[in-house]
Amino acid sequence: MINIKFIKKENRVVAYDNEIEIGECEFKELDNTWNIIYTAVDSKYQGQGIAKTLIKCVIENSEKYNKNLIAECSYAKKILESNNI
Repeated sequence: MINIKFIKKENRVVAYDNEIEIGECEFKELDNTWNIIYTAVDSKYQGQGIAKTLIKCVIENSEKYNKNLIAECSYAKKILESNNI
């Protein structure tokens, strides 16, 4: 089972298959804005929507912490611009 964990002190969201890290989404905190800079999923797990779930977790937490959200990461930028979450 895939578990998603938001780790605010490390500015990242991590996907785990049991205890094995299989994906992550990293962001930088700049004043009132979080900038998603990196998203990756292990090749064995790609195509399952895990990257999108990682980004969705950052979006949900940005709302919780009242932060604006931007993305340098091309995949995250595409998701944010499409509003297809």
